[in-house]
Amino acid sequence: MADMREIRVEKVVVNVGVGEAGDKLVKAQKVLELVTHQKPTQTVAREGVRDWGVRRGMPIGTKVTLRGKKAEEFLHRALSIRNNRLPSYSFDPRGNFSFGVPDYTDFEGMKYDPEIGVFGMDISVSLQRPGFRVARRRVRSHPVSRYHRITRDEGIAFVKGHFGTEVVE
Repeated sequence: MADMREIRVEKVVVNVGVGEAGDKLVKAQKVLELVTHQKPTQTVAREGVRDWGVRRGMPIGTKVTLRGKKAEEFLHRALSIRNNRLPSYSFDPRGNFSFGVPDYTDFEGMKYDPEIGVFGMDISVSLQRPGFRVARRRVRSHPVSRYHRITRDEGIAFVKGHFGTEVVE
């Protein structure tokens, strides 16, 4: 049986913000599918910004959520692009972390396609312990005890140990 204090990767969200609908968004979706091997979904604007020509409900980006083994494999590939180094400010107080990849061609096996262009992406990683479902379930949901939550230092230690990543101050 798994240890209840064991930290694991809950999910990895890979996001590409385009800022507009149309051809550029389709190309961004193609890039995400090539990199993650999973079908992306569109993200829409929550509010309108007149100066940028963005209306509420307009598709402005695309994202993919990876879980389980796929998430960990992708994370190993993405961290290798960053030379297995992350700045300490990438971690939030709950131990989750985010970082960016400047170009999709940095991934192993990806070649530059002039038709697609250059697309960078944001990668957000959520960590959890077994039992966190208690806070999200519909029936009899309860808050997770503060002793069971993941701290920033525990998140950093997990990334160092599990992925062999150096966290730079």
